Amino acid sequence: MNWDQIAGNWKSVKGQVKETWGDLTDDEIDRIDGQRDQLVGHVQNRYGLAKEDAERQVDDWSRNVHTGRPA
Repeated sequence: MNWDQIAGNWKSVKGQVKETWGDLTDDEIDRIDGQRDQLVGHVQNRYGLAKEDAERQVDDWSRNVHTGRPA
């Protein structure tokens, strides 16, 4: 799924973000609001990852995320 679709369906995918990165708070997830760079930054900071590793995790997640809507 591309980031335009994720951003447009953020309310539908927030639960999947929480399942994947359970240490992120609900407030952080709300502030991310579908912005890839914000998600990468929060994952990087919360989990102590290098930026490249956080980007890889977010990209892997984005390829497998489902909004419940037909693609």
